[in-house]
Amino acid sequence: MKSHPDKAILDELFPYIQQYQALATKHGINDIFQDNGGKLLQVILVTGLQIIPGREGNDAKDADGNEFELKSVNIALTKSFSTHHHINPRIIDKYRQVDWIFAVYRGINLLYIYKLTSSDLEYFYRKWEEKWYSKGGKDINNPKIPLKYVIEHGQLLYSIDS
Repeated sequence: MKSHPDKAILDELFPYIQQYQALATKHGINDIFQDNGGKLLQVILVTGLQIIPGREGNDAKDADGNEFELKSVNIALTKSFSTHHHINPRIIDKYRQVDWIFAVYRGINLLYIYKLTSSDLEYFYRKWEEKWYSKGGKDINNPKIPLKYVIEHGQLLYSIDS
């Protein structure tokens, strides 16, 4: 089998990708190509947050120990943020304990970062709880938070324009 002509370009770029991964590993991100790892690294470096290890619980914390849920969206693909595949009262209670950081990307380019408090998101928590109970305790699969809501109610922490 003969390799693609663009393999030479990849070979030239790969040492930089490895450096990017080494930086990510230093910050607790094991794979920049999984679970938005590369974007997550950028968000924590811009905001000064630290990754909380593990797949359960919140995503990051600040220097004071305050924890955050982190979400990102690629607006070239969609205009809303994914949440959780099994929303239920236990997950909602966990969400109510922390503020959220929303990163807005176009492709791989970071455009904005917004912070919303638990109070800012209470509208969604109540709506999800009502739906969960009205459906007889059936978990809600990945309800969305619209980008428009985040922009209207969030505190802008970062803008590509600044």
